[in-house]
Amino acid sequence: MTHDFGLRFAQELCDRFGSPVGSWLASAEQVIPFFAIVVNALGTNNAALWFEAAPTAVRSVVTAEQNRVHHFGFAHHLAVKIDAHQELTLPVVAAFEATKALYEVTRRHAAVEVDVFFDCALRACSPDSGLPTSSPVAAAASV
Repeated sequence: MTHDFGLRFAQELCDRFGSPVGSWLASAEQVIPFFAIVVNALGTNNAALWFEAAPTAVRSVVTAEQNRVHHFGFAHHLAVKIDAHQELTLPVVAAFEATKALYEVTRRHAAVEVDVFFDCALRACSPDSGLPTSSPVAAAASV
């Protein structure tokens, strides 16, 4: 079975923001392609590692800005967290640039924290994402 990240990510966003899709935040529609680039470039397992590291990089930026401390921005914090400089392949560069772009889009839309999108993307990378907690087949088998 293939992992359909796009569908699962949309399901996670529906769980978070509700349905219909037209009621979602404007930034949600803009970041979906960037998340898909990360997953397509790295695969779901490695993308999940990035989606775990990115909120930490975001918090580093926020903390530095609140404390009025010099810092090198989200891209630097992300690169440190994911060791992007260790293996600078084309997929890593594509994922890195897409992650920077989705961060920029979401940080300019104050209605939502970027962590919300990273959390939904991380859950969408999970093999059991989008699956009901009690499947009809499992329920029928237990009868």
